[in-house]
Amino acid sequence: MLVEAIILLCLVGAAVVFVAPDRYAHKLAFGVSLAPVVISAYMYSAFDGSGNALLGGDIAYETYFEWLQLGPYAVNYHMGLDGISLPLVVLSTVLTTLAILSAWTPIDDRQSQFYGLMLFMEASLVGVFAALDFLLWFVFWEAVLIPMYFLIGVWGGPRRKYAAIKFFVYTNIASLVMFIGYLGLVFGLGGSVSSTGLPEVAQALRAGQLGGLGPLGPDQLALLAFLAMFVGFAVKVPIVPFHTWLPDAHVEAPTPASVMLAGVLLKMGTYALLRFNFTMLPEQAAMLAVPIAAVAVLSIIYGALLALAQQDLKRIVAYSSVSSMGYVILGLIAYTIYGVGGATFQMIAHGLISGLLFMTVGVIYNATHTRMVGDMSGMADRMPVTAGVFVAGAFAYMGLPLMAGFAAELFIFLGAFESTVLPAAPLFTAIAMFGIVIVAGYLLWAMQRSLFGPFRLETDYEITRAPIHDVVPLIALVVLIILLGTAPEVFFEMIRDATVDVIEFGGDI
Repeated sequence: MLVEAIILLCLVGAAVVFVAPDRYAHKLAFGVSLAPVVISAYMYSAFDGSGNALLGGDIAYETYFEWLQLGPYAVNYHMGLDGISLPLVVLSTVLTTLAILSAWTPIDDRQSQFYGLMLFMEASLVGVFAALDFLLWFVFWEAVLIPMYFLIGVWGGPRRKYAAIKFFVYTNIASLVMFIGYLGLVFGLGGSVSSTGLPEVAQALRAGQLGGLGPLGPDQLALLAFLAMFVGFAVKVPIVPFHTWLPDAHVEAPTPASVMLAGVLLKMGTYALLRFNFTMLPEQAAMLAVPIAAVAVLSIIYGALLALAQQDLKRIVAYSSVSSMGYVILGLIAYTIYGVGGATFQMIAHGLISGLLFMTVGVIYNATHTRMVGDMSGMADRMPVTAGVFVAGAFAYMGLPLMAGFAAELFIFLGAFESTVLPAAPLFTAIAMFGIVIVAGYLLWAMQRSLFGPFRLETDYEITRAPIHDVVPLIALVVLIILLGTAPEVFFEMIRDATVDVIEFGGDI
């Protein structure tokens, strides 16, 4: 019941914080958020699961009981973790705590509601990564939209309402498309499944029990379901050409919301792609390997080029996320241990690195009230610690050895290069590797313009050193990034164990 303990603590904490006086809300929320970190750390230390939760593996921290009966299908309360989902639960709890701490400076209005929504979002995120019944999972999936919509729409920038509505509409329509695709598979399986559970559906599909649905034969139904789910999740990731909502959401969102959006919410899409598309329907994935890899490479290069053209530091980091998620898709379609395992590891690494960069940009904005690269210069002289952290985060994004980004990208490149599922795998890998050059170009340019050189600021604000509660989350993330870069086995061993069954499933294509 440890997963439920985290969710319950967050929900009860959110309710308490929501009605607490503003002057206590920030410290109360921070205190509440520490409990899920402790629980998730214990869950990691005591983890004894093995294999993949959807493909018959030994599920850790499992809870199961009957919930609803919808016609011939049972909807069960089924929660549990494996080596893929547990690292994402740990990431969610850690980033939420650090994001709450980073909000102490910029959030000075309606603090109770803000921190209550942050804790509610944490509960929903943990549910997304732990739920093993589709309808239960879908409840958590949709619940995440609610706090993020309000965080952007209430505490965001001048165009916050536009950005919040765009975010909600894009992702909600995508959810509907994905929902239809999955239910099509359930109905196509007919009497071979008696519930909407993810393991039952995945194993029935693996056993070749999918039948037709109406005029659609099994192969046609599987292909259409794959496309529907892929599009639905691709919007959440997002990858090109479904990425246009992301920069608007990031630019208008308050910094703590941007940290959660880039650090965890985007991983919902890649996690779902791995669980649904690449685990349940490997034959269709192999059939579409070339176009999927082309979309991945396009996202890597195009996202990096868009970042290169930006002047706003937040937009630079936002478009960087589009590029980084392209690497995840490339690793997934490789169907190798290092490819799929590296893609999952990249979810964790990118969550930490993007969270770090957004926090750093937020600290700079708190001091300067500008995010425009052309408006500032020489910030390293006035804010040396923040500047040093920005440099560390940028090098982590570029794949500097001994940092998490290097390990993740190395795994993906090794896995993609040796793929037997993807035709011309070395060519796709080589093009993707070139994206690192572009990443280095725009990050080095942004650092040189904003951090170094003679001090110049095109505003009247006095620059002071960041308060300790702004610096602590930055240092914590740098330490975690270096830890995963020097000892990737901290997570990669359990990830690899949970992805072996996916690879074997896909290896028979």
